[in-house]
Amino acid sequence: MKLKKQLALLLTSILLVGILAACGTSEKEDKNTADNEDKKVLVMGTSADYPPFEFVETSKSDEIQGFDIDIAKAIGKKLGYEVEVKDIDFNSLVPALENKSVDFVISGMTPTEKREQSVDFSDIYYTAKNMIITTKDSKIKTVEDLKGKTVGVQLASIQETLANDLNKSQDIGMKVEKRNRIPEVVQEMSTGRFDAVIMEDTVAKGYLKDNKELVGHLIESGEQDAGSAIAFQKGSKLTEEFNAELKKMMENGEMEKLILKWFGGSETE
Repeated sequence: MKLKKQLALLLTSILLVGILAACGTSEKEDKNTADNEDKKVLVMGTSADYPPFEFVETSKSDEIQGFDIDIAKAIGKKLGYEVEVKDIDFNSLVPALENKSVDFVISGMTPTEKREQSVDFSDIYYTAKNMIITTKDSKIKTVEDLKGKTVGVQLASIQETLANDLNKSQDIGMKVEKRNRIPEVVQEMSTGRFDAVIMEDTVAKGYLKDNKELVGHLIESGEQDAGSAIAFQKGSKLTEEFNAELKKMMENGEMEKLILKWFGGSETE
């Protein structure tokens, strides 16, 4: 009789342990499932050759950083998204949105009529001017001085459009050469293959600081100022969501802090 009671107690203990273990596993699985459901990821496309907007400081790490990256991650966090960054050649960014391989693009991109046929844009979050970059010994200082010269621009950039427009509207007659990456364009000029480069002034400042053999001249025309916006797939709900957060950042001073961090001055400077 005593042995039967001991066996019964043993079986009861084993059964309880099994039930508790099952409950623990179930709770753990439920928690993991909930975590996966709560974790929302957005894939962001950028061309990481455009400091201080997006670039890699290879001497320190292979992480993409910059003004645009900070904006994207700040908005992503506010909306409850994790942002995954993909480095893509600039001329392939709009196609990446069209084939849905990225959810949005932030890469110092200016809305143009042609681009707006393929993607939607946020409100403008930063405005900069364009600049002619030459070597110190060059006599080029103005748009008129580019007549008959070979000028480098980034492929599919607003500066390519600007150069082509200048050729048409002012009959400059310059030869426009395109490259995928900004460093390639600058290198071609440094070796004498290009007479000048047209790029955004904010980006140009970094090259002028690092290379004392280069000089820059602003293109004085308000019509040619380049405004940056975030691009989305056509009809994406993200456009409205990001616009709402951009507006808040403009109003609460958060955007100004990022401008000071990356450009060392205000947007209007």
